[in-house]
Amino acid sequence: MTRSVARPDRATTAVTAPALPRALATKAVHAGREDLAAQGLHAAPLDLSTTYPSADSRAEADRLDAFAATGAEFEGPPVYGRLGNPTVARFESALARLEGTESAVAFASGMAALTACLLVRHAEGLRHVVAVRPLYGCSDHLLSGGLLGTEVTWADPAGIANALRADTGLVMVESPANPTLAETDLAAVAHACGSVPLLADNTFATPVLQRPAEVGARLVLHSATKYLGGHGDVLGGVVACDEEFARRLRQVRFTTGGVLHPLAGYLLLRGLATLPVRVRASSATAAELARRLAGHPQVSRVHYPRLGGAMVAFEVRGDPHDVTAGVRLITPAVSLGSVDTLLQHPASISHRVVDAADRTAGGISEQLLRMSVGLEDVEDLWQDLDAALSGLSAGRRSPARREPAAAGQRYAAPAGAAAPKAGP
Repeated sequence: MTRSVARPDRATTAVTAPALPRALATKAVHAGREDLAAQGLHAAPLDLSTTYPSADSRAEADRLDAFAATGAEFEGPPVYGRLGNPTVARFESALARLEGTESAVAFASGMAALTACLLVRHAEGLRHVVAVRPLYGCSDHLLSGGLLGTEVTWADPAGIANALRADTGLVMVESPANPTLAETDLAAVAHACGSVPLLADNTFATPVLQRPAEVGARLVLHSATKYLGGHGDVLGGVVACDEEFARRLRQVRFTTGGVLHPLAGYLLLRGLATLPVRVRASSATAAELARRLAGHPQVSRVHYPRLGGAMVAFEVRGDPHDVTAGVRLITPAVSLGSVDTLLQHPASISHRVVDAADRTAGGISEQLLRMSVGLEDVEDLWQDLDAALSGLSAGRRSPARREPAAAGQRYAAPAGAAAPKAGP
């Protein structure tokens, strides 16, 4: 009988046939659950234990010494919740499968995950970071605010190679970027990084639309709170990476305590099962809304990535706060990736901590609104948006517009955007 360990899929590797290549949608449903049938289970179990029985303290001392030296996952039963949890390990295993990496390490939030990456490099004397704006506002603030002693050089993608120094520990890029949805050629950036690890924030795209590790990123960061969870009811972060870096991240997580709660791990694993379906459906609606927004008289510019996706950003001709106050079906709220559509003003909320001049330099204007498109019907969403936008003109309602984008607007309908497909 195979004994379940902290990384469940590894417990059965020796007794199962080599895995056949599977489509991403299939992996999303089955990853992290490979050992359940052998245990007579269908749904993944939730282990809420904070500690575990341990009669052989000498053996435990040896295991703790090994973890302190290497950061490798424990063999055998768990010891303590801050060292690892079987439910969280299932989510980590599944996310690594979807991103195509050796390992993944989960944290209490996306910011805790980013902090751990920085601390790993700081411990090696590498405090300098090269980063491309825009980033998520708190990521920007963490790099530039000095709280961790990080020194950051902001660079355009083409200038990354020249910005590298002997003490550069990471290069950080978010593509599509938050909130402008600007896209970066991750393969070109990875090449420019040389031996310096590229950390790619893949929160907006998810592994459904792109897998940065396949083009050279060593670290793939997610705010798992967003699309991975998908229902607005769980906080979490995760870094998909090679096992060598994962071992250092586990040591930082154990020491700093930024652990993911088991219930969050359970919800995130469940969220992964529907990730491809949710992303494809929301992306199709987002592409259509972007097309209609580009023809609206109260919209001056639309930002929508060629990659596709469920995020749309647009700049209005009037007061953007009137739009967030005017929607009725859409929820005016920060965050993204939920089943319902969310609308927020980045300069007031998600990027408020970024200096105003830096926001402007990064393309985040005061007129910009960011919308996370959910699973509602496209016509219902458009009716709500159109009414809120038309309220900018003394209450005048305008009919749904389907004209193509006016000259000079930043909008291009990506090929196949109406029905984005998951990768292999």
